[in-house]
Amino acid sequence: MNGIYHPAHPGEVLKDGWPDEVTITAAARQLGVTRAALSRILNGHAAISADMALRLQDWLGISAQMWLRMQAAYDLSQAERNKNRPPIERFKQAS
Repeated sequence: MNGIYHPAHPGEVLKDGWPDEVTITAAARQLGVTRAALSRILNGHAAISADMALRLQDWLGISAQMWLRMQAAYDLSQAERNKNRPPIERFKQAS
């Protein structure tokens, strides 16, 4: 990545499309998670796990793969922006 594209956290995407009539508490209950766990995801403080992706797929009908691809793109973008990552020398195979 060239540093220009910074994908949104998938929880922010979920939050942006959130229906006004559904409370976080009710959604958490339907998803079988705590309100705090769902809130952390919606606010971009926790990742969407494979289990949560499957729960969202069952609840919303949006594929688990899509949620996990979004999470992976976000994680990779964050790692690339990490200035504390040590430089790694490219592997050179001995002749």
